[in-house]
Amino acid sequence: MHTHPRTVAYSQVTITELMIPSYANFGGKIHGGILLSLMDKVAYACATKHSGAYCVTVSVDTVDFLQPVEVGDLVSLKASINYVGNSSMVVGIHVVAENVKEGVVKHTNNSYFTMVAKDENDKLTTVPALILSDKEEVRRFVEAIHRKDLKKEAAERMQATKKVFQLENVVSLLEKERCEIAFAAS
Repeated sequence: MHTHPRTVAYSQVTITELMIPSYANFGGKIHGGILLSLMDKVAYACATKHSGAYCVTVSVDTVDFLQPVEVGDLVSLKASINYVGNSSMVVGIHVVAENVKEGVVKHTNNSYFTMVAKDENDKLTTVPALILSDKEEVRRFVEAIHRKDLKKEAAERMQATKKVFQLENVVSLLEKERCEIAFAAS
């Protein structure tokens, strides 16, 4: 296991893959699950490179599918460590698809994978600190802190909402939505 701090650049990884017909969904575009699998692979490679340890995915925050990916596109997924905790790392992933015939490149996805490092006994292990080399890397680190805080706050609010749920208190909210209550609320 490596304990010396490492730069963001040290563990950056790019995976590039040609999108083949068997990757297409029923609409003829590349299946989202294929892209998620590729994102998981690049997140693993990046986190493992930074930590020098086996890493597993613990959460995926916001996978936005900004534009469709087509069969024949060359998809590149660039991963960077944006944040490190004790055993966790947030890997930022930027995805672009290039139509190689026309030379058109489009940004298709962004995502944040939280990975944790494990030792030979499957126990969490400490990861190296992150050396922030420029203002952009500092901004990404701080954004990851804020994203983590917002996620914790949202989870706490959902738990509080579940504890006080009363059907009669939400009927007016549901009247504005596209749903119908199909049972007698008592």
